[in-house]
Amino acid sequence: MKRRFSVEQIVAVLKQAELGLPVAELTRKLGISEQTFYRWKKQYAGLETDQVREFKQLTEENARLKRLVAELSLDKAVLQDVLFKKVPRPALMKEVVAYVARSHGYSERRACSLTRQHRSTQRKLSTRDPRLEIRQRMHEIAQTRIRYGYRRVHIMLRRDGWTVGRNLVWRLYREEGLVLRSKRPRRRKMVVHREARYVPKHPNEAWSLDFVHDELRQGTKFRALTVVDIWSREGLAIEVGQRLKGEQVVEVLNRLVQQRGAPKYLFADNGSEFTGQLVDLWAYHHGVQIDLSRPGKPTDNAHIETFNGSLRDECLNLHWFETLAEARAIVEAWRRDYNESRPHMALGQKTPQEYLLQRGPCGSTNGSTAGEG
Repeated sequence: MKRRFSVEQIVAVLKQAELGLPVAELTRKLGISEQTFYRWKKQYAGLETDQVREFKQLTEENARLKRLVAELSLDKAVLQDVLFKKVPRPALMKEVVAYVARSHGYSERRACSLTRQHRSTQRKLSTRDPRLEIRQRMHEIAQTRIRYGYRRVHIMLRRDGWTVGRNLVWRLYREEGLVLRSKRPRRRKMVVHREARYVPKHPNEAWSLDFVHDELRQGTKFRALTVVDIWSREGLAIEVGQRLKGEQVVEVLNRLVQQRGAPKYLFADNGSEFTGQLVDLWAYHHGVQIDLSRPGKPTDNAHIETFNGSLRDECLNLHWFETLAEARAIVEAWRRDYNESRPHMALGQKTPQEYLLQRGPCGSTNGSTAGEG
């Protein structure tokens, strides 16, 4: 075990060496090395006993002042951490005090003194209704609809019969930790004027097409062809395959034409599957005009990009597909849910099918008016 010597003892040893006692005998007697002795001599040589006492007092005073400065600096840092903006209610200040005590190791008394929260207020029990049933139902919705925000959760609660406001749902949504952050980078692009594209006024007038890429569990890549009705936002088809070319695009379009009839316009990007001869011949045969997006401008085809973003966020990113058959089944189930159950903000919080029933087959209003676009 390492021996420790006080400053007074070290000075006394150095005095003995000055009086002529051999260094070797001193080190052997004290059980220290010569290196330690000469380090003592370098630091404490020439000190007297009174000076040692004063030195010790100064050291203790400096340590006390350092602790005080450190505490003040820590208090300032804690205040900057938790009080960067005004806390409107004492109930929220309770959470601030608890955070300070939990994260910075403060006692409740010191945390209350620092934040100027009265201790009786801190210890008073809340009488607010915890709304446990609504919170439980919100968790159930969030487990099945993983990427739903609080607005869609609010719509689902209203459908279940809960008479709650959107602000209350937002507060509970935050308190339960259900808020999702999308870290998609925002790309700044130069504003360029372009010609106005055709705006459909009825269903089945304009379809939008695009591809989405994903992979199976073992790393095999596959593609999904998505087709959306621009007027109603309805997902018409999602074709999943390992290699989708112009032939498969034409097959999907023929299947949709048999069910719904041919549209007037097709919106797509400049991919080889859409600019090839097969799709061009199909469009000429059915009298359909193909409107291609400008290179590097996905906003020209914004509706399908939004649909693809929802598909990836709410379906593809949530599942680890084993086979293509499993991927087809899950994606098709999501498409049906997207059309039949998922509320759409752009359609007045309705599903595409509810919007079609309200507006009628030709776009006329049957009842209250819902927002288009």
